[in-house]
Amino acid sequence: QVQLVESGGGLVQAGGSLRLSCAASGRTFNIDAMGWFRQAPGKAREFVSAISRTGDTIYYAGSVKGRVSISRDNAKKTVYLQMNSLKSEDTAVYYCAAANRPPSVFTSVSQYDSWGQGTQVTVSS
Repeated sequence: QVQLVESGGGLVQAGGSLRLSCAASGRTFNIDAMGWFRQAPGKAREFVSAISRTGDTIYYAGSVKGRVSISRDNAKKTVYLQMNSLKSEDTAVYYCAAANRPPSVFTSVSQYDSWGQGTQVTVSS
């Protein structure tokens, strides 16, 4: 079993930046792709970004493309999400996810096997 712990969320003004981190522990040798999703109150969980095991394949949601950057450090078993030019609509709980095999669809919630508890990001306008 894989455990994921997110950190780095908080309150930031519009236009500001945050860097989220997600540290993995447990059976980390199982981890292939990793992703970030978010969920705003009253809305479904939505894809933000994902990265393959080697980092050579990366996806971004259209709503964040150009403003966020995903990276991973396999030696540290950590994935990062650098978010810049934050907007009020970015306010949500951000979840880290890990897949045990290469996803056929990186953007799909169902492709991921392990989830963190989430970290709140609030952007004030």
